[in-house]
Amino acid sequence: MWTMALDKLLRHLIRTGEMTVQYPDGQTRRYGEADNGAKVSIALNDPSLPRKIALSPDMAVGEAYMDGRLTIKDDDLYGFLGLAISNIAAQGQPWFRRPLEAGRHLLRHLQQFNPVHRARANVAHHYDLSGELYDLFLDEDRQYSCAYFRDPDMSLEQAQAAKKHHIARKLRIEPGMRVLDIGCGWGGMGLTLARDYGAEVMGVTLSREQHAMANARADAAGLANKAQFRLMDYRDVTGQFDRIVSVGMFEHVGVPHYREYFDAVRTLLPESGIALIHTIGRARPPGSTSPWITKYIFPGGYCPSLSEASAAVERADLIATDIEIWRLHYAETLRHWHDRFMANIDQARALYDERFCRMWRYYLVASELTFRLNRQVVFQMQLTRAQDAVPLTRDYLYTSDDEAARHAAQ
Repeated sequence: MWTMALDKLLRHLIRTGEMTVQYPDGQTRRYGEADNGAKVSIALNDPSLPRKIALSPDMAVGEAYMDGRLTIKDDDLYGFLGLAISNIAAQGQPWFRRPLEAGRHLLRHLQQFNPVHRARANVAHHYDLSGELYDLFLDEDRQYSCAYFRDPDMSLEQAQAAKKHHIARKLRIEPGMRVLDIGCGWGGMGLTLARDYGAEVMGVTLSREQHAMANARADAAGLANKAQFRLMDYRDVTGQFDRIVSVGMFEHVGVPHYREYFDAVRTLLPESGIALIHTIGRARPPGSTSPWITKYIFPGGYCPSLSEASAAVERADLIATDIEIWRLHYAETLRHWHDRFMANIDQARALYDERFCRMWRYYLVASELTFRLNRQVVFQMQLTRAQDAVPLTRDYLYTSDDEAARHAAQ
């Protein structure tokens, strides 16, 4: 029964390229067309896999790859996921799986309910992993978000620097301004704004590892009097700040808390203030997070559609003065991360184990290919309380290219 169900699912999905599947009972079936795309071969080495994949493909395939119960010829993970993701994007779900997908969508408010105690646990699941792990694949500044490849030949370090300075331009920072960094990571953005732009920065994070490292970095750089990082939730911040920046944190807020988040941004901004929210998003209608990603990588996380984020901005009585959409920048960033991780795979195994390494590689490759093949993007939303808080044109972002290049090279 379940072999037939999986067979029906794959015949619906795989139309471009060819996928050869060896089933647990030894039979081999081919799907798609060999002459119009990539060719991959996989083996299902567990009798329960046809049932699990038919019911929940994301979860079952991810777990089976981690455990070695699903193997790919030549371990061609890029080829397998590229073929799968491109066909899923083109064909969509078959009719018999749509009720299951609708159920996932209905449950997302429960899964993304992130009060402070739950948000703290979700953050710890991912960001309080060994700091040595992140050293294996991030740039020297530990920027764990999309880089900005102003030039396709940029190194990862240069593209991450370009990202920070592009954001700084949108914030229109002047020396002495108070800046709140919501979800400050390991402090790179805040330290850049303090060192290069003269800002007075307060960063907040729920990660103990990030909090400790960010303050240690500020001390080492002689910036402790200009950049301070606190272990606290953004909902507990009081006062007002000339500028607010949040890079790669909104994905962890959760749909039930969007109004709460943007209400907080509005309350913390003065009338002339500017906020810049940088988040992964989807260039398609609202959906739900992969259950595999929720369980293993980002519990409570969700990447919004622009319609969801914009509606919450409007309800908070904020003005979107600029919305920029980055398309393939994150795909390039993830490729750099993957290549660095694989170059240091032996060190990763020493930190964790083979299963963790397969999980992490699956996460990096699946994320990259989702950006390349399935309409995942990055939104940068510049928000204000007043229409005239920023210039009337976007010329100010691009008139000082020499300055931007100088900062990016630092």
